[in-house]
Amino acid sequence: MTANARALRNGQTEAERLIWRRLSSYRPRFTRQLVVGPYILDFACRSAKLGIELDGSQHLDAAVYDAQRSDFLVANGWTVIRFWNGEVRTNPDGVSEAILAKTAECLGGTHPQPLPSREGRKRR
Repeated sequence: MTANARALRNGQTEAERLIWRRLSSYRPRFTRQLVVGPYILDFACRSAKLGIELDGSQHLDAAVYDAQRSDFLVANGWTVIRFWNGEVRTNPDGVSEAILAKTAECLGGTHPQPLPSREGRKRR
């Protein structure tokens, strides 16, 4: 599984590249192609136990497999969110914001990258 995950990391799709560019600098850390049991998540935030799946046209015929995969992950404490590749290509910033919002929700409401302490204060 690890070798397969490594091969997937080296052969990223365009959608994966777009999202990784936006998520890689955030804290808590996101990782690509994480092996969880018999499955490989496209992206994951380990500390939030959030799995992110980017689905292409091959997933149109794989609804049963995707449901089994999601059931396995949820049973092991993971939250899974899915986005279509077309959605990522047309609105990568919106998808990234949705991922960060879900990450914050999974972490109990804290933002993955909070503002510096002085930013946002009004001057007197």
